[in-house]
Amino acid sequence: MEVDKLFAVMRIRLGQLFMAGLGVVILFTGSRWSENGIAGGVLFLVGATLAGLATVGRMWCSVYISGYKKDTLVTTGPYSMCRNPLYFFSLLGAVGVGLATRTLTIPAIIFIAFAVYYPVVIRREEQRLLGIHGKRFEEYCKKVPRFIPSFSSFTEPEEYVIKPKFLRGRFSDSLWFVWLIGIIALIESLHGHGIAPVYFKLY
Repeated sequence: MEVDKLFAVMRIRLGQLFMAGLGVVILFTGSRWSENGIAGGVLFLVGATLAGLATVGRMWCSVYISGYKKDTLVTTGPYSMCRNPLYFFSLLGAVGVGLATRTLTIPAIIFIAFAVYYPVVIRREEQRLLGIHGKRFEEYCKKVPRFIPSFSSFTEPEEYVIKPKFLRGRFSDSLWFVWLIGIIALIESLHGHGIAPVYFKLY
């Protein structure tokens, strides 16, 4: 258990360091696509759309797992389509935030970092779930894909008991993508008024 806690803390710290470094890059970086207003606008629109989908998707996942994650194997709702829908929606949101910078370089960096790091996290979590749920989890893995959702396997109950005490905090976590889009829009305004210098531009 202590090892799991240490791993979780390290994962959070690494994520924070990555986001801080990326934030510094975005603060002093402009977009070459902004010179073409249509292309820059399309990138921002796609990014905002993905961030919105990620926010709703993470909230949807939170409804199912908040208060149940530690002792219950959740296999309905978003968890009937893939075993890690929270991470799937997080990837959509992170790439969306990257696209909102009106570049292709930033979302590419985010995607590569996710592809390198999160498979390790997912495998570790699945080992933990296997230890807790045993054969039931093995059967679940045979039916449901690990990451890419399968809409044909979607099932949901007629009713589901929600635990509001656990759900409130998860909702605020889901809003990060929306807030980050706002921060990027603010940075663009700072660039436009010459308050934050642009040292180089990215495609």
